[in-house]
Amino acid sequence: MAFGIEEYEQMADIIGRLKGKAIISLNGHPDIRRVFAEYHIESTDIRYTVGGGKGQDAREVLIFSWDIEAEPAGLF
Repeated sequence: MAFGIEEYEQMADIIGRLKGKAIISLNGHPDIRRVFAEYHIESTDIRYTVGGGKGQDAREVLIFSWDIEAEPAGLF
């Protein structure tokens, strides 16, 4: 079953209501950037590989549910 844009919209709503923090990593598609536009988004390059194959270069986005400028991300 496909994961449609409606599910991403639900995810954006849910992380906005969390009492804790969330970081989501998704494909850097323009629709993903639009749906999560109210959150802090950073981009990173990634190589998708399966079973040790050559792989394919891609762009991934990291979406943070809180203001990382005011409270930087860390382990603790």
